[in-house]
Amino acid sequence: MTGTPAPGDQVHALLTDGRTVAIRPATPGDHDAVLRFYEEMSPENQRLRFFAVSHRSAEQAAERATRSAPGHQTLLAEHGGRVVAVAEYEVADTEKEPIAAEIALAVSDHWHHRGLGTLLLEHLVSAARAAGITAFTADALAENHEVLKVFADLGLHTTRRFEGPEVRCTVHLDASDAYLTAVEGRGATADIASLHPVMRPQSVVVIGAGRKPGSVGRAVLRGLCTGGYTGRLYAVHPHAVSILGVHAYPSVCVLPQAPDLAVIAVPAPAVPTVARDCGKLGVRALLVISSDLDAHQAEALTSACREYGMRLVGPNCLGLANTDDSVRLNATFAATAPRPGTAGVAVQSGGIGIALLSGLDRLGTGVSSFVSLGSKYDVSGNDLLQWWEADGRTEMALLHLESFGNPRAFSRTARRVTRRMPILTVDAGRTDAGRRAAASHTAAAATTAMTRQALFTQAGITATRSVPELLSTAALLQTQPLPSGSRVAIVTNAGGAGVLAADACVEAGLSLPPLGPALVTDLLSALPAGATTTNPVDTTAAVTEAQLAACLDRIAADPGIDAVLVALVPTAVAAATGDVLQRALTHTPGGQRPRTVAAVLLDQAPSVRLLQGEAGHVPAYADPQTAARALAHAAARGQWLARPPGTVPELDSVDSGRAHALVDAYLERHPEGGWLGPKDCAELLDCYRIPQLPWAWAETEDEAVLAAERLKGPDGLTVLKAHWPGLLHKSQEHALHLDLRGDAQVRAAYRDFELRFAGLLTGVVVQPLAPRGTELFAGVVQDEVFGPLVLFGLGGTATEVLADHAARLAPLTDHDVHDLITAPRCAPLLFGSAGSGPVDLEGLEQLLLRLSRMADDLPQLAEADLNPVLARPDRITALDARIRLLPRHARDPHLRRLR
Repeated sequence: MTGTPAPGDQVHALLTDGRTVAIRPATPGDHDAVLRFYEEMSPENQRLRFFAVSHRSAEQAAERATRSAPGHQTLLAEHGGRVVAVAEYEVADTEKEPIAAEIALAVSDHWHHRGLGTLLLEHLVSAARAAGITAFTADALAENHEVLKVFADLGLHTTRRFEGPEVRCTVHLDASDAYLTAVEGRGATADIASLHPVMRPQSVVVIGAGRKPGSVGRAVLRGLCTGGYTGRLYAVHPHAVSILGVHAYPSVCVLPQAPDLAVIAVPAPAVPTVARDCGKLGVRALLVISSDLDAHQAEALTSACREYGMRLVGPNCLGLANTDDSVRLNATFAATAPRPGTAGVAVQSGGIGIALLSGLDRLGTGVSSFVSLGSKYDVSGNDLLQWWEADGRTEMALLHLESFGNPRAFSRTARRVTRRMPILTVDAGRTDAGRRAAASHTAAAATTAMTRQALFTQAGITATRSVPELLSTAALLQTQPLPSGSRVAIVTNAGGAGVLAADACVEAGLSLPPLGPALVTDLLSALPAGATTTNPVDTTAAVTEAQLAACLDRIAADPGIDAVLVALVPTAVAAATGDVLQRALTHTPGGQRPRTVAAVLLDQAPSVRLLQGEAGHVPAYADPQTAARALAHAAARGQWLARPPGTVPELDSVDSGRAHALVDAYLERHPEGGWLGPKDCAELLDCYRIPQLPWAWAETEDEAVLAAERLKGPDGLTVLKAHWPGLLHKSQEHALHLDLRGDAQVRAAYRDFELRFAGLLTGVVVQPLAPRGTELFAGVVQDEVFGPLVLFGLGGTATEVLADHAARLAPLTDHDVHDLITAPRCAPLLFGSAGSGPVDLEGLEQLLLRLSRMADDLPQLAEADLNPVLARPDRITALDARIRLLPRHARDPHLRRLR
C-alpha cells in the first residue's frame, strides 16, 4: 500500500487552519533547502530538535535527511516553495523482526500549532507500514512537551521511558479503528476550516459579470445583490466601472483587497490565467462556473489552486448558496434563490440541483446550504458532509453524486454523519452499459450498481432511484418519527385503494401484520357500521373526521404497528380528501402520535405535499407506490440506527507476511500478472486459513493413480480436474471427471484429458469426491475506485444465470458478514428451511471474513473466485478456487490529502 508518492511527485493536504501544504519525499537535490530550513530555526527550536545548538548539527541533519539509503525515508512539507517541516525514519536493522525505525520531526517556528507535525507523521506512518515497519522510536527532551503531545495524540499506542532529561518514545504502528477515528477527526477540522472562505466568505468578487443581461456572471452577481449578501462585493470587468451597482475593477490584480471567494465565469481558455491571478492576490477559494475546459486547462486550473492553497468548487457548476442570515450568500444563476431551511444539498449536475431546489420549495422545505459540485476537481460530497455536520443548521443531507474520489473516506464520514442526520442520495449511474467482459464469476457478478449499493448500505445512506423518490422520502424523514420496524397498518375509506396500498407496501418490503383482537374490537366500536378491521382497515365512505381521527389514534398506539398509511379517495360524502384528513389530524388528543403516519390521496395533483395537523406535518402522496417506498426507506434507516456500529473481527492464524512474499514472488516471475496455478492458489488461501478440500497435483497418469488412492473418500470415489494456464470454467470446457472409482477409471480420465487437451494440459488436480451439501459462491473483485468488493450467493455452474448474489465492501464488519449471508434469495437454505439442519454458519462467516482480510491485505489481488463452496452442517469447504493477481499498489484510503 503506497501512502506517499514516489520521489518527484507530491500530494497536497490541509492543516487545521485550512491552509494547504505540499508533501513529498526528499531527494539529494533538496539538501540546500533542508539546510536552510534547519538554519532558520530559532536557537530554542534547534536545541529541542538536536539537544544542542550548532551549525554542524543542522548540516548533519540536512545530509542525513536528503541521502538515499535502504531503510530510510524523509518527507518534506512545503509552502510557497519553501520547506516548512521535515519528518524522517531510519531502520537500524532490516533483518530484525519486528522492524522498528528511529524517527525525527522538525517544524518551522512560524508553522507551529497548525497540525503540521501530526499531518507529516501520518504520512510517515503510512509509508512505514507499506515498508513493513511496525514501530517508531524517538528520543526527545523531557521538556519538549509539544513533540511529546504530538506523539501521544496520534491515536496510536505510545509508550514512554524516561532516562534523565530525555524520554524514549515508542509508537506502535498497528492499524486500529482508534487511529482511523483520530485521523478522521483531524481531517474534519482541517476540511471545515478550509471551507469557511467557500461557505462563509467575508468578501466575494465576480469575474466575468457582463454589462448586458444574459451572461452567467451577471446572473450570479444579481443573485448576490438581490439575496442581500452581507459581505463586501466586487466585480471584475475590463471596461465597466459599475455593474448592477457594484464597483467594477479592470482586473483581479487591482482589487483593493484579496477576497475570500472568487466566482469565475469567463471563457474556458481564460480560466487558468484568472485563477493564477487570484492566487497571487491571496484569494482563498474559487467557484468556477465556466465549463468546457480541456485537459490542459483543467490541469492548469488545479495546479494554480494547489500552488496557492485555494479550495475549488467546480468547474462547470451552477454555483453555491448559504442561506444563513449572517452571510445570505446566493452565488448561483438559478432562476430563484433557495429558500432558507435545514436541508444541505450537494449535486454534480446543475439540472438535478435546479430540480431539487424547486421540489424542496414546493414542499416548503428550505436549504441550509446548496453546492453545485460540477466536475468536482476539489471540493466533494465528503467535504460537505463534514461541513453540514458542524454548521449547527443542517438536519438532512441530500446528495447527487455521479462519481466518488475516495469511497472509503466517504463511507467512514457518512457512517458517522448519518447517525446525526439522514443522508439521502439519488443513485445515479446504476446501469452498467460499459460493463467489461468478465472472465471470472466474481467479476461478472460485480456490477457498478452492486458496488454503489454496497457502499450506500454499509454507510447507512438512503439511496433512492429518482429525484421525485428522494423528495418524497425527504418529506417523510423530515416530518415524521422513524418507524422502529417495517410493520404497517393501512387505513382506507375505499376497499380498492386499500388493496393498491397493500400491494405497494408488500412490494416495497414492508409487512402488513393482522391486527390484534383487542384492537379489532376497539376499532369496530369507533367506526361506522360496515367497517372491516382486517389489515387494511376499511372505514367505509361514511367515516367522519372524528371517527377517522379515533381510528388513527388507536392504531398508532398499538405496539404491534410501526407505521400507519392512510389511503383516501374522494366520495360524495367527503369530496376533498386532503381537507378531511387534515381536519382528522387536528383531532389528535394531546397533539402527539407515537407512530409514523403517511397518507395517500389519490385525487391530489402534486406527487407529494405536506398536510398540517395538530402534531405537525404529515406527508401526503399521490400514489401508494411512492408512499410505500418512502416508508420502506424510513424503516431501513430506523433499523440501521438501532444497530450499534459494526466492528472488524480479529482473525487468528493469518500469515500476511507469507501471503505478501508469495504474491511478490509470483509477480516477479510474471510482471504482467495472471491467474495463479493450483499450488500457488492453495498456498495463498492457506495463508488465511480458508478451508479447502484435500488435493494433490499430478503431471502423469501414474501420479494421478497414486494420488487418487491416497485421497479417495469413504465411498472410494475421486475427482480429476484438468489444468492449463488460462483455464477458468472447467465445466464449460468439460475439463473434469467425477465419480471415479479404481485405478482403471482414473487412468481413463487422465488419458481423456491428454487426448482432448493435447498441447494445453500441464497437469491435473486430484481430489476426493465431496459429500452432498449446498453449493455456494464466494469471491472478491478489486474495484479501482471502491476497493475490494466481497460477493456471496448461490454457487455452482448456474451462478451467473441465477444471479443470486449480495455484495459488501471490504473490510467486512460483523454486521456486514451477517448481512451478506442473509441477503441472497438462497439464504433460507442455509438456515435449514428445506428440512435439513442449518449449515455451519460460523464457518461460513469465518470464510467470508478471511476472504475479506485477504483482499484488504493484498491490493494485487484482482479477483478471487471460490466456486463452489460446499456448505454442510459440520463444515464449510472451498472445492475450487481461482485467483488473479495484477502488479498494482493501492493508495492508503485513510491518508489525508486533497484530490
